[in-house]
Amino acid sequence: MKEIENFCKIALVQAEPVLFNKTESLKKALNYINESAVHNPDLIVFPELFIPGYPVGMNFGFSIGKRTQAGRKDWKRYYDASIVPGDIEFKELAEAAKKSKAYISIGFSERDAISATLYNSNVIFEPNGSYKIHRKLKPTGSERMVWGDADKDYFPITETPWGPIGSLICWESYMPLARVALYQKGITIYISPNTNDNPEWQATIQHIAIEGKCYFINADMIIRKTSYPLDINEKDIVTQLPEMVCRGGSCIIDPYGHYVTEPLWDKEEIIFAKLDMNLPITSKMEHDAIGHYARPDVLELIVNEK
Repeated sequence: MKEIENFCKIALVQAEPVLFNKTESLKKALNYINESAVHNPDLIVFPELFIPGYPVGMNFGFSIGKRTQAGRKDWKRYYDASIVPGDIEFKELAEAAKKSKAYISIGFSERDAISATLYNSNVIFEPNGSYKIHRKLKPTGSERMVWGDADKDYFPITETPWGPIGSLICWESYMPLARVALYQKGITIYISPNTNDNPEWQATIQHIAIEGKCYFINADMIIRKTSYPLDINEKDIVTQLPEMVCRGGSCIIDPYGHYVTEPLWDKEEIIFAKLDMNLPITSKMEHDAIGHYARPDVLELIVNEK
């Protein structure tokens, strides 16, 4: 591994998006970036699909072999609230990265510039305003009715003074070979924008931190039933949701599987932490999954980058 700086200051934002509203979601993100910047963080992290929110429980009128016109209207509304990379929203986030002098990771619904397909994506901005996008490889369950499979931007990493960082979105972390694809790039910080508030997820992220000998940034969100627009067409489904649709659980795990910060539940808050970047190296003394604890003569992963 190349020489890296000893400490990385992180601001992990657990917040509630403004569902179906990219303008207000962006405004909220920028406010949180400004609030975080007071503490001079090196890295600011937001949850999955923060712009324009994750519509938990909705089905957009889909059933096997059937669609509804009301569902199409809700989908078009979500489509309109999604972002084309390079548009004004990206320019404002890039300026925020420059102003805060921080790397910024944020999940968003990506609208393809040519086709009408949406992608569940995550972008990492650098302090100079440049960025790399990762598209979710396989939308989970009925997400496939809203977002398409990634057709590019599979495993981008961002080189930082604290080593390479990358992201896998939500249940991508249950794809063992996807994890290894990131490990093979030497990541020291593994960012997971997600919507997993179930207790077993905590066991998953501790395992991954140990397996990859990296910091695991668990970036979750809170969603209340009141988050949904009052004039949505799928009111009957939304009214059946619990008051707290997603409880959060954001936290940071070190390379030994220990909590740097305990899971945060049921509220919006910025989690601040100072990461000792010596740990991803020293923890590999007895176990390096892509180094001395590997058997490339027996097992080999071939990744088709695009």
